[in-house]
Amino acid sequence: MTKLFTPITYKNMTLKNRIVMSPMCMYSCENEDGKLTPFHLTHYISRAVGQTGLIMLEASAVEPAGRITAKDLGIWDDAHVSGLRELVHELHRYGSKAGIQLAHAGRKAEDEEISYAPSPLRFNDRYQEPSELDHQGINRIIAAFAEAARRAKEAEFDMVEIHAAHGYLINEFLSPLANKRTDEYGGSKENRFRFLQEVVEAVSKEFTGPIFVRISTDEYHQEGNTLEDFLYYATQLKELGIDLIDCSSGGVVPAKINPYPGYQIKRCETIKHTVGIPTGAVGLITTGIQAEEILQNNRADLIFIGRSLLNNPYWAKEAAYELNYELEAPKQYARGWK
Repeated sequence: MTKLFTPITYKNMTLKNRIVMSPMCMYSCENEDGKLTPFHLTHYISRAVGQTGLIMLEASAVEPAGRITAKDLGIWDDAHVSGLRELVHELHRYGSKAGIQLAHAGRKAEDEEISYAPSPLRFNDRYQEPSELDHQGINRIIAAFAEAARRAKEAEFDMVEIHAAHGYLINEFLSPLANKRTDEYGGSKENRFRFLQEVVEAVSKEFTGPIFVRISTDEYHQEGNTLEDFLYYATQLKELGIDLIDCSSGGVVPAKINPYPGYQIKRCETIKHTVGIPTGAVGLITTGIQAEEILQNNRADLIFIGRSLLNNPYWAKEAAYELNYELEAPKQYARGWK
């Protein structure tokens, strides 16, 4: 049995295969309004036509100050809902499920006059010094995540992912490299986890479908979170009812990373088996054979494809060919589907 093309269910969402389009910023919004453009429709729908099981929209800001750039997608306003719902319906038309990544850039907001972080520490010299969040600001952002989850439900997304990786705001709270607070949101790993916990709890009240969390499982710094810390966070997320951990790495501080095929999978596999929670593998997974090995050896539950899906919207078709699996063609393309 070809596992890559075997359905899998999370709560009320059944994916027709294990292929996920990884969230990737497109920097394509116009007028700084965070709304979808014709490009986004073409971009995402083409991957659904290509038979990707789950299409995950790019990091979508829960408030304007949470954008990485001024051209990022947003979900901070009810005016965003109708366009997102239209896209979701089109993705469903081709049998794909639809997800959206809820995000806040924190100190890595590039185009904002004011950025926010757990502590007033720059990411590097290119970024401004962020404003340290007080309790009122923390509560405001938690409420923004909850409202974004409500809008995701109204837009009929099948699932949402909370972005707690790549050095953005939630990751900044999790990491001792960026979080130097001395209150209940800083210090111990239990305190550093508190912000993510409260975001998860708030999102869960508004969105009853599957909720994934993306974390950076390696910070590439000896003073950063340890593997034991990540196992603790994963355990807490499991207890909070999170359906899957999307295992990425890096981004909280500048670091030299040596990427190679599957370079993030080892920790993904460790989290899956140690904690007993489903995981998603991401990072230089380029072929169907490589993806199938990961699944057959029970190293992850889903395969998140990024750059390879930018290169080829029909990556699923190519993977099926490699695995000698007969992938059903969309009726519009059946005459040329080989």
